[in-house]
Amino acid sequence: MARNLVIVESPAKAKTINKYLGSDYTVEASLGHIMDLPKNDIGVELKRRTFEPNLIVSPGKEKLVERLKKLAAKADAVYLAPDPDREGEAIAYHLKLQIEPGLKNKQTIQRVTFNEITKKAVVDAFKRARDVNGNLVDAQQTRRVLDRLVGYEISPLLWDKVRRGLSAGRVQTVALRLIVDRENEIKAFVPVEYWPVDARLKPQAGKQEFTAKLHSINGARLTVESVSGNALPDGDAAGQAKAEMESAKYTVRSVEAKERRRNPPAPFSTSQLQQQASNRLGFNVKRTMGVAQRLYEGVEIGSDGTVGLITYMRTDSTRVAPVAIEDARKYIGGLGDRYLPTKPNEFRGKKDAQDAHEAIRPTNVAYTPDSIRKYLSDEQFRLYDLIWRRFVASQMTAAVYDQTTVEIEGRSARTYGLRVSGSVLKFDGFLKIADARLGKAQAAAEAKAMQAEVSEEDEDDAALPVLKQGQALDLLAVLTEQKFTEPPPRFNEASLVKELEERGIGRPSTYASIINTIQDREYVKKLARKFVPTEIGMVVTALLVKNFPYIFDMDYTRRLEEELDRVEDGEEKWTDLLNGFYGHLTDEIKVAEKSMEEIKRWEKPTKELCEKCGSPLVLRWGKFGSFYSCSNYTKSKPKTIAVASYKKDPKATVQRITKALTYPFEVKGMVDDAEAFSEEVHDDKALLAALKVAATRGKSILIDPVSCDFTKENFAGKPDLAAMEAGDTEEEEFCENCGKQMVLKNGPFGPFMSCPDYNADPPCKTVRRLNQKVQSKPPEPTGEPCPECGMELVKRQGSYGEFVSCSGYPKCKYVKQTLLDVACPKCGGSLAERKSKMGNTFYGCTNYPKCDFTSNQKLIATPCPKGNSTYLVEVFNKQDGFLHEVCPHNHDALPKRRPKKGAKEEPVTDPVHCDYDNRTNRKPEPAALIEVPKLVVPDPEQTRPLAVA
Repeated sequence: MARNLVIVESPAKAKTINKYLGSDYTVEASLGHIMDLPKNDIGVELKRRTFEPNLIVSPGKEKLVERLKKLAAKADAVYLAPDPDREGEAIAYHLKLQIEPGLKNKQTIQRVTFNEITKKAVVDAFKRARDVNGNLVDAQQTRRVLDRLVGYEISPLLWDKVRRGLSAGRVQTVALRLIVDRENEIKAFVPVEYWPVDARLKPQAGKQEFTAKLHSINGARLTVESVSGNALPDGDAAGQAKAEMESAKYTVRSVEAKERRRNPPAPFSTSQLQQQASNRLGFNVKRTMGVAQRLYEGVEIGSDGTVGLITYMRTDSTRVAPVAIEDARKYIGGLGDRYLPTKPNEFRGKKDAQDAHEAIRPTNVAYTPDSIRKYLSDEQFRLYDLIWRRFVASQMTAAVYDQTTVEIEGRSARTYGLRVSGSVLKFDGFLKIADARLGKAQAAAEAKAMQAEVSEEDEDDAALPVLKQGQALDLLAVLTEQKFTEPPPRFNEASLVKELEERGIGRPSTYASIINTIQDREYVKKLARKFVPTEIGMVVTALLVKNFPYIFDMDYTRRLEEELDRVEDGEEKWTDLLNGFYGHLTDEIKVAEKSMEEIKRWEKPTKELCEKCGSPLVLRWGKFGSFYSCSNYTKSKPKTIAVASYKKDPKATVQRITKALTYPFEVKGMVDDAEAFSEEVHDDKALLAALKVAATRGKSILIDPVSCDFTKENFAGKPDLAAMEAGDTEEEEFCENCGKQMVLKNGPFGPFMSCPDYNADPPCKTVRRLNQKVQSKPPEPTGEPCPECGMELVKRQGSYGEFVSCSGYPKCKYVKQTLLDVACPKCGGSLAERKSKMGNTFYGCTNYPKCDFTSNQKLIATPCPKGNSTYLVEVFNKQDGFLHEVCPHNHDALPKRRPKKGAKEEPVTDPVHCDYDNRTNRKPEPAALIEVPKLVVPDPEQTRPLAVA
């Protein structure tokens, strides 16, 4: 038994660290948090406002916790080594709460942290073991309580006013507000016309052409409101300018040449890594953090064993350890003295940065991307290459450009001022590393991308001919075209992270969860890699921002993040922060309970008419959002009147009917469930007359409210998803833990998404159930009459796929089934093809539940040649790959059913034994194998918002 127990978060991390520590250490994984607030209760003390959380062991972690307790009780020392951030500190604290009571010596529990998982860093961390940091724990606990208060205090309001199951989030709602506000800006945007004018010129004695932009007329700069560049406001002005410029004489007014330096970018912080991985690699935030997690936890590198390749990937700092800078400078020195600055480059961090960890960098610069490429997956290599090159570039010299700006004058009826700039790379500096693995064209693109990261200026990098002041130029052409300003772009993951970072909303460790949450709740959809708010997202945002202006204010959310930082630094008491927040929250909840609009009780009149009965349509709210419904719809149930009761007091009967129902309705005289008389009435006089006739013709009287069930979707109230650019497809999903592409699997509860390493060593148990609510397609007419009532059959979408049923449902419940031409062996009824919850096809009797006969094999209406059965069954033979027709009494050829777990295999008790087995020339149709993905990947046009508390 090892003398020391080390507890980390993930099995992959445990596997790596286990190799660095000797046999005296046992490394176990907690698999994330082991304690949390209860789900069925707010779990926070509010009466005395102590805000003490009622933490419990997370459901499903009970056995794991008990195992860790037993191991800790036998160990001489326990080291808690979750990630070095607030969440990791909280996990360490919860582990301590569970383990400490069972220990004899309380001093044996210590906390260790390391910013990189290398042997040296891990060994050094154990030399600096410390107690759990209470301030870090308080900061995480405060954030958790804040989020719980918002969720459990505001969500019930949304349930009551909008729809059950919705929820609000303190930071997620603010992030959603950014997306909704941007969508509203796009809707309200009014394009502005502008006309840029360019002149194509060349020196009179030369051949090299170049293009100059018109920027002034008679010394006045060209400006158009809301247009950043120089342009004219309309076609008339552009046409006049073009005509005059075509007859103008052009000369060079001035030539300014200067040297410009491009400084290298800082090494990656979390947000910068997420942005660059999105822009340059096409990785979403979840994928980026998953791949980075695996690079941090360790990868097998040949004889070196498992190596953590990058430092901790959740940081807002640009600070780098001196040792790492020295290693980088040694590597850069090998590229040449010109690439190595005289002293290390330093970068200033953000004003509000926590600076708890250094920037994201490779743990060892000697592990160049090319040297370890064969040990990495494609996505790991691409992300590591991005991180490695960014870090090395940060310690190199600046790139130097020769930049020339030429002012040109054209004289005609007016004086036209033109300008052109060109720059040539004089010394590549930090851009040199772009050539490490790329061809020239791709290297230039990479260099330009890296250049764009450190410069916001818009320059023309085209080379210019040699020009001198006063030199005459020839005009080749004047170019102008009509343009319009474009609305602000929708957020993608990179731009949303950038916006959140600039506004101080959230922290590096929360960006991925913020983006995941607003998508999981179906408040936004991602189409063409851009976020589009759903209707429910827009409605919820409008309600929350209107009724909680303080809690969901962006500046207040930013100030809360700063206060959490002060709690972490020990400068503010966590209960003081919560007291102030809860006071604002309770005040706004009292107002919202009275003033918040009840969306689910919407019934707004419109000018549109019902296509079925011509009545006005009203706008209502349902589980899939807003829709139009006929105003002639009623939920009132039919009312039965006894004939004797009517004859006894006709006027009282009329009063009783009109009190319970509203006009119009049908008066029916019923005889044994059949209509002997029916008439629609609209007033008391007609009602009395109809009752008299119905009483004479029927044994009872049925009053049936007239109701129209016509509805149609309110497309105008929803985001125009059809207007998105080409290439709108469902985005591939990646594991949030390891970054690998999730795969579709089937389980006992239906299809689900799973990490491909679910059964690997170590395993990655990430799964996501496919339980989104999807709106059904409208029924499609088939043109085929119903055999029972004569109405048209329609194709509908059900839980197990498409089916055909009568359009007269619910009055007619006919469902068309694929019947076999074989009678049920048990009762003689019909057999139909059916689908199970897992998408498998089976065959069952249509007399179910009276007859429970089922078969997983298709029955064929061919008697057994040996006379042992009136039918055969179709069986797939794995050995030859063909379908076989076998006798149902041939148990050797039939698939064997696995007994239930723990049960013994029962012997076959069939008294008849037959060996008939006939191989056919047919193979199973492959179409059935692709049915499941079609059922579980929602179409963006059909999916409607779902929010999970």
